[in-house]
Amino acid sequence: MKDTSQPKPQASVPADHATAMPAYVDRSHLVVSDLETVSSWYQRIIGLSPIEANISGVTLGVAGRPLLTLTSDGNAVRAPRNAPGLFHHAFLVPDRTELGRWLVHAAESGVQLQGASDHLVSEAIYLADPEGNGIEIYRDRPREEWNYGADGMVAMNTLPLDLQALYEEVPKNGWDGLPAGTTIGHIHLQVSDIPQADAFFRDALGLDLMARYPGASFFATGKYHHHVAANIWNSRGAPKRQGNMTGLADYTIRFREPAALAAAIRKLDALEIAVDRQGDAHSLTDPWGIGLKLAA
Repeated sequence: MKDTSQPKPQASVPADHATAMPAYVDRSHLVVSDLETVSSWYQRIIGLSPIEANISGVTLGVAGRPLLTLTSDGNAVRAPRNAPGLFHHAFLVPDRTELGRWLVHAAESGVQLQGASDHLVSEAIYLADPEGNGIEIYRDRPREEWNYGADGMVAMNTLPLDLQALYEEVPKNGWDGLPAGTTIGHIHLQVSDIPQADAFFRDALGLDLMARYPGASFFATGKYHHHVAANIWNSRGAPKRQGNMTGLADYTIRFREPAALAAAIRKLDALEIAVDRQGDAHSLTDPWGIGLKLAA
């Protein structure tokens, strides 16, 4: 597919929104075995709309904003569960009402959910696509409800989310896809080593460490709860991801300030991590074999 990495002009978002921060996740790219089935599912179940399509793939999004590219490779093999790659990509909806409206749609469509959690900073619903790629649909609580420690980290937890209450408080008709303002709020990765993840995302890319769980680190800019998370729950010590695997091919982190991107590139160069520069986009493979695009 042709490069669609340059974003189209978007409606303004609140100043404290995930995508208003100094760096944020812009979009993700999956390699799938059955392009037609997976693309149709993301449109019908998640509520994305096609933006661009050709014989090799399709880009889906919301209100003209590209969020997810799907491509198919006839030589791709299904990634094992413990391979580095995607744990889930997270679609951030504007508010609790929209989260509930998606839940009603999912219930009416017979979608099998994998879980639902109150994370203190957000409320989230979890599921997987037909090829097992993890998905989170979530809404953020207002920032004034977030609590930060003296070390600057944000308080998060995993508590039960009352889906019945959420279901009951929203309209039961009129859902026609994810609403304008939906973005990718964060991406959660499987990696093989947490100190290595800290060194890459915090020390090289310049993201702040915002929280720790056993076996996981959460990174962000602008004091957001997390733009990128990395865990070893399934993948501790796993070898690098192979290029012919299905699943997460790459994702994009966009920097609002070119100087911050330039600083990250200098640190990657110092670590001898190869970066392919093509115009304003910089492509690399991270320490676990996952593709990453950096742009400003």
